Amino acid sequence: MNGADTAWIIVATALVLFMTLPGLALFYGGLVRARNVLSVFMQCYAIACLMSILWLAFGYSIAFGPAEGGLWGGLDKAFLSGVTTDSLSGTLPEVLFFAFQMTFAIITPALIVGAYVERVGFGFVLVFSGLWMLLCYAPVVHWIWGGGMLADGGIFGETGTRDFAGGIVVHETAGLAALLIAMFLGPRKNRTTPPHNPGFVMIGAAMLWVGWFGFNGGSQLAADGGAAMALTVTHISAATASLTWALWEKIKYGKASLVGIVTGTIAGLASITPASGFVGPIEALIIGGVAGILCQEAVNLVRNKLRIDDTLDVFAVHGVGGIFGTIMIAAFGAGTWAAQLGALAIVGAFTIVVTIVLIKVVGLITPLRVDAETETNGLDLTVHGERAYDMNS
Repeated sequence: MNGADTAWIIVATALVLFMTLPGLALFYGGLVRARNVLSVFMQCYAIACLMSILWLAFGYSIAFGPAEGGLWGGLDKAFLSGVTTDSLSGTLPEVLFFAFQMTFAIITPALIVGAYVERVGFGFVLVFSGLWMLLCYAPVVHWIWGGGMLADGGIFGETGTRDFAGGIVVHETAGLAALLIAMFLGPRKNRTTPPHNPGFVMIGAAMLWVGWFGFNGGSQLAADGGAAMALTVTHISAATASLTWALWEKIKYGKASLVGIVTGTIAGLASITPASGFVGPIEALIIGGVAGILCQEAVNLVRNKLRIDDTLDVFAVHGVGGIFGTIMIAAFGAGTWAAQLGALAIVGAFTIVVTIVLIKVVGLITPLRVDAETETNGLDLTVHGERAYDMNS
């Protein structure tokens, strides 16, 4: 065990949890109508609790268990069976590695929340999120990070898929799942209501930015120069994408908005995530610079041309950003085109199939969408019996 590595990953674990609670909750909560803000907080909070238990029970073993064959890790480590305070994963206590990866298992289904806010049934949120994490997210983790079929020595040969912190594992899977749920749900009754609290959005985005240092820097799993570089390029990409998003907004619409610039931040963070362990500052400038424009145009495509009500643009920002960053790894020569594009295709197809099946199956158990009256009155009071603001707001 290395004490410095252990200390850093303890901090990184806290930072990644901070991304969901309260960062993502505030970012998403500020973007919805006032009568739905508590429902967003509730969804993020409940997902964090449920994923923690499910990751302990089965998720960690599916993702990082010792089973051979490349498809899943088995159940030998269910409920951390055989893991003690003396067990090691590399230079870290294995229980710390478990906890660090648990925070990724929390935020990935929580990202999907942005696609269905303001009209989804709370029971569907919990049942779908739990099953999706176990049946979609955890196997993909094993394929790429757990030594499975897409890793080094797998189906793509000695040099397998390069995904440092989750461009495929987190952002592609969550983005595609979000898009599909939005399509099955259909649009909100009122799609034109502006964000009720842009201040919440900015504060949440700032928390995500800080937490992302643990997300990407922690993925080095060591306190060394690689972690420092990952942290640095993460910051550069986020800063650059923020400015290019705002500039593109100014050129197209005549004004640069606060919500726009902080959405650009998230686009830059998502795009650099898979590449953060393989590129330097100049590449980060390029990735962030393109991401701010690319993801904004993806928002326009999904929202205005395809008319899909992915409420908070999960696919356009996280999905497109993660896919773009994954491709840029090959463009900069840090990975092979076959492995990068092949993994995107395989994981994409798997995610689509599993997500559609789960939407159909879970929809038989609990309603996918709330009724029209509940949607009109807001989920806060109708579903959760609470409200943060006057109902007229």
